[in-house]
Amino acid sequence: MAPPVHVKLPPDSPLSDVIAAVAARLHVDLDVEAGAKGAEVGGLPLPDDAPGWHVEAAVLRALAPKHVLFLCVANSARSQLAEGLARSMAPGSVKISSAGSVPTQVRPQAINALAEAGIDISQHRSTGLDEVERPVDAVITLCAEEACPVWLEKAWRLHWGLPDPAGAGDNPEEEMEAFRGVRDELRRRFEVLFG
Repeated sequence: MAPPVHVKLPPDSPLSDVIAAVAARLHVDLDVEAGAKGAEVGGLPLPDDAPGWHVEAAVLRALAPKHVLFLCVANSARSQLAEGLARSMAPGSVKISSAGSVPTQVRPQAINALAEAGIDISQHRSTGLDEVERPVDAVITLCAEEACPVWLEKAWRLHWGLPDPAGAGDNPEEEMEAFRGVRDELRRRFEVLFG
């Protein structure tokens, strides 16, 4: 069981309900210090207009998971982008994995989008849920329009539904732009989670 996450909240903070909802979803307790000048989660300052994913990333960061798993259906695009980026941004003590419920193969656009950022995932392969090394502390599902895989074992769970870049747009360049968009959104979130 994780220790309570320390939270500082100013009076009438617009984030108090959001932080409480995230903690309830993750089944973690909060140690709330009221009367602060600005909102903080685990020592990380939060802007008053922080979106829900920002609060989720801050709470998960405070929990300091040792193994983070990214899930999608095919483990070919979003979860591969997430694994590659997270491995480049997370502390060395954090294990990063990805998997899919129906694994296929890593899309070349995912390889190219990360290569543009100096990250090589050309040797990655799509893996199934049964291939994931246990234990897993945190699971982040990334599906948006399809049914996401379910992780039945104990873990903190977040859902960051991002649009599937595969087949997006009317031509290969528009599809590649969609892959870049997912890459950049993941990077923005990982700056909070692993920053």
